[in-house]
Amino acid sequence: MKKDLSFEQALEKLEEIVETLENGVDELENVVSLFEAGSEAAKICGKKLSDVENKIEILSQKVEKNK
Repeated sequence: MKKDLSFEQALEKLEEIVETLENGVDELENVVSLFEAGSEAAKICGKKLSDVENKIEILSQKVEKNK
């Protein structure tokens, strides 16, 4: 999976994987592959959210200093 996916793209991929798993997968290898891809998509989402939280914190601190 591409590391440069946007948050929205990674979330969409994760939703597709969850839907596929919920509908049932017939081979164990496919389950493992989907789980790995889902884990990577979740990791990308988590990293992007963390980055945004850090930016918001920095911006909030700047606003407080300028009051």
